[in-house]
Parts: sequence; structure tokens; C-alpha cells
Amino acid sequence: MGVLARIGSAVGIGPAPVTVTPSGPLAPRAGYMRDGRGTVFSRWLPALRSSRDDVAVAWTAAAARTVEMWQNNGWISGMIDQATANTVGGGLRLRAMPENDLFGMDEKAAQDWRKLVEAKWELWSNTPLECDIEGRLTIPQMTEAAFKMWVVFGEILAELPYRIRRGSKTGTKVRLLSPTRIVNRSDAFSRLHSGVRVDADGMPMSYVVSRDNPLTGTEEFEVIARDSYGRPKVIHVFSGLPGQTRGIGILVAILRVAKQFDQLADATLLASIIQTVFAASIESEAPTEDTLRALLNPKEQALLLAQGGTPFDIFMAAKDGWGEGHPIDVGFAGRIAHMFPGEKLQFHSPEQPATAYKEFSLHLLREMARCLGLTYESATRDYEGATYSSVRMAVNEIFAITKARRKFILSPFLQPIYEAWLEEKIDAGEIPFPGGVANFIANRAAACRSKWTGDPKPVADDLKAAKTHELYRNMGIMSDQTIADDLGLDIEDEYAQRARESGLREEYGLPDNFYPQSLTATEQIENQPDEGANDGGNPDT
Repeated sequence: MGVLARIGSAVGIGPAPVTVTPSGPLAPRAGYMRDGRGTVFSRWLPALRSSRDDVAVAWTAAAARTVEMWQNNGWISGMIDQATANTVGGGLRLRAMPENDLFGMDEKAAQDWRKLVEAKWELWSNTPLECDIEGRLTIPQMTEAAFKMWVVFGEILAELPYRIRRGSKTGTKVRLLSPTRIVNRSDAFSRLHSGVRVDADGMPMSYVVSRDNPLTGTEEFEVIARDSYGRPKVIHVFSGLPGQTRGIGILVAILRVAKQFDQLADATLLASIIQTVFAASIESEAPTEDTLRALLNPKEQALLLAQGGTPFDIFMAAKDGWGEGHPIDVGFAGRIAHMFPGEKLQFHSPEQPATAYKEFSLHLLREMARCLGLTYESATRDYEGATYSSVRMAVNEIFAITKARRKFILSPFLQPIYEAWLEEKIDAGEIPFPGGVANFIANRAAACRSKWTGDPKPVADDLKAAKTHELYRNMGIMSDQTIADDLGLDIEDEYAQRARESGLREEYGLPDNFYPQSLTATEQIENQPDEGANDGGNPDT
């Protein structure tokens, strides 16, 4: 059918189009993405590759863009600081948990051993000359820097050299390195993937890294991952999919969003500046010469007659002065005393840009906060419309991410350091161990079993949280250890401190309890003034 025939049939002129019916029944269709030829999927055809190859191609550009955004975007920088404070806090605390049954230690001996190890670890990890190869940072400070490296680069890189310096007793040191030191080069023939050389099973065997040479400039060399005793020499921590050998920063998913936020802010600022500039025009039936003369005050008109110029020259000179920082004030006293008959002065201002800046900017901020594992309120400090229930629910959900990052990112960074330090201390005889260092090496995993704890989960209302703990404890489904874990405390330390304080109170004749015995903790909380009394009766505020 021709074009004219199709048009005619569409408007009811000419013969109707012939409909061709298929000879057989339609074949049934099912499956995912059936609309493969529609507008949604027609041009959406990303390449499917292994995550290792994707990371290798995008790592350098992603790292450079993330660093630039971290250095120049206040929102991103503040959110990274907040995520670091939530996850690391003042540093993760060691809780030694060895399998003492394997070494012939009873519970009392194992408890004394744990206290000795934890005390010596705290002393070593907080002395920069002992733990840092550069003698500048403590282990908590290194943990903070390592977490920021993971956020920006997607991985943590460090090495464990051995060096005893004057003033230090321990040779185990930590050197924190930038992940950019790993050479992003691959060679399938030698099993080198993005600077990491692996064996046939995919286990890292060595790392190709770069360093500065004062004579030859930058040079490459290879560092083995573990020594002959199995002690790690390189710490390389990242999260990813099976087959990956390098990590990538978590901010990669929101780089475009962060750039959009900057563009939105710049465009909004530019629109606000433009709106402060207005233009004026005069509609008049009088000749242009008379109209321009009316814009001059008497002094300028006298100058015009003395110099022999034209009103147009004076007007253009005034416009030049606008560009030089001397604006024309059309409202200057005496500038326009009155208008000629038939004239009308109009002020022109650009229309307000039709954009919902606040709504769109909040959407972008929420996406950035979600990517960094923060609540919107924590990331922006904007608690407008937030209630106790909403904040509590948001904190509970986000804190699960915080715990996962402590367990899967920071603990693998701290554990090799702890194992290397403990091996040296046992070998030196400073920490006793059944069977000596040989038995320790043979049972390293069982002897070094530990848990790294951080700051407790933040609560929106301490009184309500205490009431919840007491209720669960009285029901018999929560122990003192669990309550102490929720508060970020060590139950043995708290019991020991309470015993010491009880002895001091007895020595000085003080009562053993500061609260009346007739009131339970719940009754004491209920007798406290209601902080939400002025919240309009909203129980969730």
C-alpha cells in the first residue's frame, strides 16, 4: 500500500487496509526481558565480563576521580569522615579468644593469659615507635587511615617488615602503603592480574609494586606475600566477587551523582546571580536623542554641551562603566525626574528557573549517603521531620553495615598484625605459651582466635535502651555479656572495676548503691521527666 492510500484509509477515504492473519497459532513466549526490542532494552547492551577484568580496566580512572572528589567536594569529604567515625571510632579493641582446651590451659589460666595478651597489645599498638615503621602512627590511627583507603581505593595495602630501632623492644612493624603502589598490569601467561601474581588455584603469591629510586626514578620490584614460615609479609584487603584480585572504591557508583550535585549547585548559584541583574528600557514616541538626554542629570547635560558630544556617546560611556564595576543606577535621585508624555519605563528581569532544587538535591544526598552506609540524618545533619522511631530503625539497619565492615574489612587488616606481634612475643618469652613458639606455629589459627570490637551502636534515647536491656535481662533471654557487647564494654573489665570500686566504698564507709533499693531500674526510668512532653503529644518524637 502506498503512502497516499495509507493516509486515505486512516481518515476513512478509500479502501480499508487488508489484514493478513498468520497461518498458524501464535507461538507462546515467556522468559526474562521479553521486551528485548522495545525502547527500554534496545540500546541497553552492556558487555558481560569477569569482575577482575572490569576492575582492571576502570581502576586507575575510578581511583583518580574518587580522590579528586574526596579532595574538592565537601559533602563527600564529610560523609567519608562520618563513615570512618562510625566504623573505626577510637579504634577496634582486641578481645583474645584462644582455644585454650587445645593447649591444656584451664579457664582460669586462659583468662589470665587473655588479660596479659590484651594488656601488652594495647601498650604496643599505642606506641608509634614500636608499631609503625615510620614511628608516627599508632595502630588505631593506621586503622582509620586504612578504612579511608578502602573507601576511596577499594582496598587496603600494608606490609609487615621486621626492624628493631633504638628505644623499641619489638621488631614487628607495620608500613601502611597506598594501593597506587601496586602496578596495574596483567600477564595471563605468568598469572599476573593487575599487579597480583597468583598460583594455579588463584592464591596470591607475590605483588608487583613500584617505589621511588633517587638514582633511576620509579622502579618496579616484586614482594612475596608470605615467608617460608607462613607469616604474611603483605596485607592486601578488599571486598569483591570470586576471581577478583583487586578491589575498587565504593564511591564509584556515585561519582556521577556527586558530579550532578556539583553541577546543580553551580547552576542554581548562577541563576541566583543572574536574577540580581535587571535591565531597563523606555518606550517613548519621542526621538531617540531626546529620550537619551532625559536619562542625564543636569551636571551630565552641562558636560555634554561643554564637550560637544552626543547623548548616545554619554549613554554608551555609562554602559562601559557598568562593565568596569560602576553600575548605572536608574533609580539615582534626579536621574529620571519625570517621563515625557507617552513614555513608559519598564524593568526586565529573567524568570525564576523552574527547578525543584531542594527536592532534587535531597534525592542526590540520600543516594550518596546510602552508598557510604550512612543514614541521611547522619550524613547531612538534617533531622527535620525525623522521629525517635524512624531514627532508631535507620540506625539499626545501617549499623549492620558497620558491623560487616568491621568484620570483613578491618578485622582482616588487624588480624595479621596481631598474629605477627604475638608470634614474636611468644618467641621472645614475654608471653608464655604451652609448648613454646613451635606449638604456637603449629596451632596458629587456634591460638590467635580473636574478636575485634568497636564503638557500640548509637541509640536515640539512652533511657529507653536501658529499659529494653533490663526487660530482656529479667526475662532471661539476655545476659550481662550481651548487654556489655551492646554498650561496647568488656564484661570482665567491668566486673573487675566494680569489685575494686566496691572495696573502695567499703573502705571509706560509702553505700554500695547510689539508688534507693525500693526502686528498680525500670521504676527509676519511669520517674524521670518525660523529654517528649513538649513534642505535641507525638509518642515517636
